[in-house]
Amino acid sequence: MKKFIAAFDGLKFSESTQEYAIYAAKNCNAHLVGVFLEDFTRHRYSIAEVSTYNGADFDEHLKDLNHQEQEERDRAVSLFEEACTRNGVTFTIHRDKNIALQELLHESIYSDLLIIDASETLSRYSEKAPTRFIRELLDDVQCPVLLVPPKFKPLQAVTLLYDGEPSSVFAVKMFSYVFDTLSVEQEVISVKSQEESLHLPDNRLMKEFMKRHFPNAEYIVLKGLVEDEIIRYLQHHKKESLVVLGAYRRGRISRIFRPSMADTLLRHLKVPLFIAHNKS
Repeated sequence: MKKFIAAFDGLKFSESTQEYAIYAAKNCNAHLVGVFLEDFTRHRYSIAEVSTYNGADFDEHLKDLNHQEQEERDRAVSLFEEACTRNGVTFTIHRDKNIALQELLHESIYSDLLIIDASETLSRYSEKAPTRFIRELLDDVQCPVLLVPPKFKPLQAVTLLYDGEPSSVFAVKMFSYVFDTLSVEQEVISVKSQEESLHLPDNRLMKEFMKRHFPNAEYIVLKGLVEDEIIRYLQHHKKESLVVLGAYRRGRISRIFRPSMADTLLRHLKVPLFIAHNKS
């Protein structure tokens, strides 16, 4: 049985993360851990707001605010517990009290998959995806990550982005390992320049590898600029698809898929992204 972790901010609970996590756990027969990041620096209120309090008892006011936050965090945990029980998913709860990013990176060492909202900030503020928190998480995470959009939709297909680089092949390997029982259509997408042939990079080796993991996959080679073609293709995709791609080590640029590919997808599309990179 695999171990999946779903990361939550109890003060801004992501129902989408919960739904994708339960969906993934059920389809993969995985044990699900709800990691509730209760960072001691994370509050709904700001220092400026509490410093302007004019009431008689400041300490009591602050205590009330913290109590309200604790109740909200408790409700979030209860929602997760009830959803897992209702769906027959085995689960564990972790309530991590220290710095959120450090706690989550540590949890990822002992996990097969991390599921988190692509717009998560672990702060009072909202940001456009990819947020700073997600960028920093992806830099050092120790397991594959499933970044989910704000609304859950059951998966109908998997789109595997492939450019011939080891990182893209590694992502396919990890997806095959994590979602070995997920039964949906698969397609392999590559983008080449107008002057190049329609063959996949390392065509023979890649198809030999894919035959053992995704024997029914369809192969599609697009021509043009990578980001434009991938975005255009996925925007017109008729099925709800999960996109698989490799991340890149700092300072290394892929021949086709640039390191900003994940950022570009997050900015233009609301689809789940499975991102895996080799830490060696």
